Amino acid sequence: MEAVNETWVSGFVLLGLSSDRDTQVSLFVLFLAMYVVTVLGNVLIVLLIRLDSRLHTPMYFFLTHLSLVDVSYATSIVPQLLAHFLAEHKVIPFLSCAAQLFFSLALGGIEFVLLAVMAYDRYVAVCDPLRYSAIMHGGLCTRLAISSWVSGSINSLIHTSIAFQLPMCTHKSIDHISCEILAVVRLACVDISSDEIIIMVSSIVLLMAPFFLVLLSYIQIISSILKMQSAEGRRKAFHTCASHLTVVVLCYGMAIFTYVQPHSSPSVLQEKLISLFYAILTPMLNPMIYSLRNKEVKGAWQKLLGQFSGLTSKMVIG
Repeated sequence: MEAVNETWVSGFVLLGLSSDRDTQVSLFVLFLAMYVVTVLGNVLIVLLIRLDSRLHTPMYFFLTHLSLVDVSYATSIVPQLLAHFLAEHKVIPFLSCAAQLFFSLALGGIEFVLLAVMAYDRYVAVCDPLRYSAIMHGGLCTRLAISSWVSGSINSLIHTSIAFQLPMCTHKSIDHISCEILAVVRLACVDISSDEIIIMVSSIVLLMAPFFLVLLSYIQIISSILKMQSAEGRRKAFHTCASHLTVVVLCYGMAIFTYVQPHSSPSVLQEKLISLFYAILTPMLNPMIYSLRNKEVKGAWQKLLGQFSGLTSKMVIG
């Protein structure tokens, strides 16, 4: 291919969701509200776990990491999206695009591995409760959390390196809401078949390996629950897994649909909606799922609110 047909661009234009000004303003208000709820919800979950000693257990240790990942993932995409809703020229510099791609991919990968780790934690809690404390000790929990962060970051580094070492065409418009891997790779002026294979294999490893660990864990969990003689015991065991299982279905279901499928890829609109799902909806829903379906978290909220009300009353009386 001739040299004039390719260039190393200094920035990209993100086409976003809509070119209509009124629609952009409406979307700005909607997504800003959702982002604020996301940040507040996840930060409050982290603070609640830190403040209530009853929640200093492996399950809530991993939930703290999940909340940090969720709020960080949303922050890697949503502020730029909001700024572009109000900007006339929706340009993102080359380095900012690369950074956004790296962090969004890394945090997404970390979340998938964390969900597998949390599934193992629930497996031990249900299938081997007498040895739970001995197995899920602090050292193991820390190593599992670190492994989640490292594996997600390495996978993202591979993807980002592949995407940004490719020579880009002079056409630099990205038909997406952010610098998403598939949208960026499509700008290349060379054959990307081998690169797509590497991305697919890497995605399969990061998505499917944890997914099968989750699946195996829940097969064992369900088998153990069905063997329980007490109906109350079965109900309690299932309740300990319900919140995590709900989040797993949301996250893994959409990811597998997006990246692990036949050659016919989803439409551009589908890709944008899927990105919005992960950037805004999932991080906003996760704290709600764990708060509404978990008695321990609800009890901690009630205790904290009770202490706050008592403190407020004393200040008023004083």
